[in-house]
Amino acid sequence: MIIDTNIRRAQSLDDRRNLVFPGDFDETIDYCVNHFIDLCKKSISKKKYFSVALSGGSTPKSIFKMLCSDQFKGEIEWDKILFFWGDERAVPPEDPESNYKMAMESGIKNMPIKKENIFRMNAEHDLEQGSKEYEELINKKLHSKLFDLVMLGVGDDGHTASLFPNTEALKETEKLVVANYVPSKRTSRMTLTFSAINKSKNIVLYVLGDNKKDILKKVLFPEPGSESYPCQMIGSSQNKALWIIDKAASINLKKLP
Repeated sequence: MIIDTNIRRAQSLDDRRNLVFPGDFDETIDYCVNHFIDLCKKSISKKKYFSVALSGGSTPKSIFKMLCSDQFKGEIEWDKILFFWGDERAVPPEDPESNYKMAMESGIKNMPIKKENIFRMNAEHDLEQGSKEYEELINKKLHSKLFDLVMLGVGDDGHTASLFPNTEALKETEKLVVANYVPSKRTSRMTLTFSAINKSKNIVLYVLGDNKKDILKKVLFPEPGSESYPCQMIGSSQNKALWIIDKAASINLKKLP
């Protein structure tokens, strides 16, 4: 298979995934921002709000910063966005490791957003109870529609959100939010489940940087008998996930058998 990494329109890989290659890092971040804005405008035009589950990580941080920049912030009706999170570490909101803190400090806290439209995961105390309450909150605010956009990344071990390899959350088929113990991190986290993610309207995985090139090849084009990765379970034939991949991450994908 030959992968064209020069395209800016999505191409289908299989029944779970579409791929798009906008270019280098800056071009890809620009594409991500414009894609976010386009989804936001379409959702608000149709139903008067846009619900998004934010992600942690360096790429989302770059996206948030650009969305909040003078260039783009006027493109968004900030008071009509409902901000949720896809996962959270078991830390208070002021902790440097908090996904909530990262997103807010990237510029979101300075935007004209209604406080009642920001729904952080309360993961610093009882994770089991917090997960139950967050699922109840999602159902109350969004009902069965779930999210208009779920933003995700891909870890070097193939995890996404806090769905890590060989963890109990991978087996969950009914709940939307769970506490998940991660042995490799020696800690528990709160995370959306495959069920919550795959039932949402738009699912995007952002894969940028040279450090992602090896795991990306393993995930998208696994060798026979190789181990499986949580991010491979994102998307479905009814609702494909969009993988936005930059030039550095895609270097191993150009020519494959």
